[in-house]
Amino acid sequence: MKPYILRNVKLDPRVEAFASEYYTIIEVSELNDENAKDIDVLLTNGTGKAPKELLDRLPSLKLIDDFGVGFDGVDIEECKRRGIAVCTTPGVLTEDVADLALSLLMASSRRVCAASRFVNAGSWQPGKKFGLAHQVSGKKVGIVGLGRIGRAVAQRCAGFDMQICYFDGYVTEPKYQKFESLVELAREVDFLVICAAATAANRALISEEVMRALGPEGTLVNVARGSLVDEKAMTKLIEEGSLGSVALDVFEAEPHVPESLLGRDNVIFTPHIASATVETRQKMAEIVIGNLKAYREGTPLLTPLFK
Repeated sequence: MKPYILRNVKLDPRVEAFASEYYTIIEVSELNDENAKDIDVLLTNGTGKAPKELLDRLPSLKLIDDFGVGFDGVDIEECKRRGIAVCTTPGVLTEDVADLALSLLMASSRRVCAASRFVNAGSWQPGKKFGLAHQVSGKKVGIVGLGRIGRAVAQRCAGFDMQICYFDGYVTEPKYQKFESLVELAREVDFLVICAAATAANRALISEEVMRALGPEGTLVNVARGSLVDEKAMTKLIEEGSLGSVALDVFEAEPHVPESLLGRDNVIFTPHIASATVETRQKMAEIVIGNLKAYREGTPLLTPLFK
């Protein structure tokens, strides 16, 4: 009989096929006192949850293999304490996430989605024109978090001759203008793009004060995590016209989207698809499978978060 492996999310078919060769895959709902004590690997993704309560049920757990770069649902400190390795898929999704960030920024500024609805509704008729949008080239963009993805966003913005500013407590990049205050950054720019990691310290990093500073002409773009934005405040500011527009790929309680934001021309949503390309998902699957294979063979893991 094959040993058990646990998953807490739906798996990529390639990962599931590989894992099924060596394990019987079970879900959290199928855990019991007998199988839980023998499970040494958890397969998850960037939105999967592995809190202390789940770790407590898995005394033999040695590896959390994460299909993604986000790990905010994993109790990292508890994993370190218990000697549980955590692997992610860094690097390979950077370009796709940055591409989507620019797509959202441009679609929002140029009102692409609203214009498409205008045409599809048959509203483009003689004497009826769609309203004006806003230019992107030459504008100021503020990037929150200048890691791999933030830098890739900056490179793309540079191609549009945008003035690039950023906020990051750990990075200094002389090519761009650094701000020590998020409020001051938001006040200065036309677009605020969130690329920061979702840590406990960063929860609601984009506060009501920050969004009020961005103002009724500003655009907020989020391709990181929904928890980084005070979603209740964001909704209120959009409703009252104190925040110009938002373009969001991520939300605080996915797949829930604030109902009052639906159907607004100054709001664009995508369903957490920043890394969702055929090419990148293939690379992510290869890394997850590579880490699982290395663990089985007792060779060094490919992408451990910590040693």
